[in-house]
Amino acid sequence: MGRWRPPVAKSSPYITATGFDALQAELRELWVRRRDVVKALAAAAAEGDRSENAEYIYRKKELGGLDFRIRYLQKRLPALNVVRELANSDAVYFGATVTVSDADDKNYSYKIVGPDEANPKKLEISIDSAIAKALLGKRAGDVVAVSVAESERVLSIISICYE
Repeated sequence: MGRWRPPVAKSSPYITATGFDALQAELRELWVRRRDVVKALAAAAAEGDRSENAEYIYRKKELGGLDFRIRYLQKRLPALNVVRELANSDAVYFGATVTVSDADDKNYSYKIVGPDEANPKKLEISIDSAIAKALLGKRAGDVVAVSVAESERVLSIISICYE
């Protein structure tokens, strides 16, 4: 058995203006942090034997992680399409905040955003997620079935809001 895995499907290139600004700010902060890590790495390297120098090993790993994220953001940011004007419709599209009710009469408000800014803790879901795909194009009062984690949920759309 090999370690081969099929390639990951490309995520949608859409992002809100707020999310795009946050990614740009993160990139700027990473460059500042990288400069500090390089200084600490140089100081640790000057201490002598690098094979048993925990500070040196830690800083090398940290620098590798920072470089990986910087490279990712430098490639991803130019490929993103910033959606500055959200649709003002009675149907669900990118940028909508959708309030739904499940079978237990619990209400949830999901905001549909790009995959780079999705945050499940804030109920901001990616446009590529199963729930968002099921909701797209639907209107208030519609009922949708969503397959999530090997089970099916039935959601009823209560309201749609664009901020």
